[in-house]
Amino acid sequence: MPRLSDSMEEGVILSWLKKEGEAVEVGEELVEIETDKASMVYESDLAGVLEILVGEGETRRVGEPIANVRPDGEAAPAPAVAPTVEETPEPKGGSEAAGTEPPPPPAYSDHPAAEERVRISPLAARLAHQKGIDLGEVEGSGPYGRIIKADIDRAVRTPGPTAPTAGSETPAASLSGEAAKGEVTTVELSRIQQTIARRMAESKATTPHFYLHTEVDMTRAIEVRGAFEAAAAGGAAIPSLNDMVVKAVALALRHHPRANSTYRDGRIEQFSRVNVGVAVAAQDALIVPVITDADRQDLREISAETRRLADRVRSGEVTPPELAGGTFTITNLGMFGVRSFDPVIHGGQAAILAVGEATERPAVRDGQVVAAHLMDLSLACDHRILYGAEAAEFLAEIKANLEEPGLLA
Repeated sequence: MPRLSDSMEEGVILSWLKKEGEAVEVGEELVEIETDKASMVYESDLAGVLEILVGEGETRRVGEPIANVRPDGEAAPAPAVAPTVEETPEPKGGSEAAGTEPPPPPAYSDHPAAEERVRISPLAARLAHQKGIDLGEVEGSGPYGRIIKADIDRAVRTPGPTAPTAGSETPAASLSGEAAKGEVTTVELSRIQQTIARRMAESKATTPHFYLHTEVDMTRAIEVRGAFEAAAAGGAAIPSLNDMVVKAVALALRHHPRANSTYRDGRIEQFSRVNVGVAVAAQDALIVPVITDADRQDLREISAETRRLADRVRSGEVTPPELAGGTFTITNLGMFGVRSFDPVIHGGQAAILAVGEATERPAVRDGQVVAAHLMDLSLACDHRILYGAEAAEFLAEIKANLEEPGLLA
């Protein structure tokens, strides 16, 4: 099992892109693996004949064997780990059919005529499963006939299982207290969702969080954004308010190195580079791509890079290097009308900044009530690294940077 991200501990074999006994060339796509951050395709670094040791759907820790790629003609010893294959009746003909391997079943499909493994992206597989799509009826438009999200969107929805008839006895209904809750649907978590759940629980359980809140007047920032928009040539990146937050945080991190650090084994390790992660909502998961050296990029560069990374996350094409090396994280729910919230610190970092909606609200200026575009910021800090006064100074600098956008150049 290859290590496909800096925090990866184990991976799930989603699909083998080459068959058992098939020839493999260097650089060919070999296997699709779900890691703790995303689904990745691993390319072979060897040439030869593929011997699969671990079946699809199986989990292995980093470094454990999942396959052999043997030079042509080399005899393969008995595998250390038997491949996982669904049991099927022995074909008629006895020894005539000996040596044939039952084909792996198609993912999420009960189609009786399906005799080949279905090539499908993880996102398309989850959507098909959720919508009750029979993959045997779907024609893939991706590479090598692979089914992608667009194919599922075009597919005709098939009827799901018939609901239980009234009065039918179920374990939940047999308990008077549980019966009042109605029917229970169990939702299986993906590997990414399981990892997110585990890490969030670990962070809250092991990291002493404390929170600081402030209100930022974004009136000038909105004016500056309008100026960018007016001056933009066709197709040029127009910085968003969140891009300005990224730059404001990156500049503040230069002056507050403890906010750009981690706690490890009773010591604080400070990072020399400022790499800001921006949380992006993907299909049933939250992925954090990283803007490397954000303090050295101008607003247009940050804007272009943020959009590029967000598009790659949503399309499932993001790569391990694009998710690695973050030293600080920003999460924004303002687009959903959320005014403020308290985030959970990303593992291995000193703090995380939550950004709320920038809305026009009453504000007092020079004794007068005026309209201003106000935005709430919430800073969650690891109290082992940052104390209240230093964290407050860090947050105050972010606020100052945003209220005078000329500082963001």
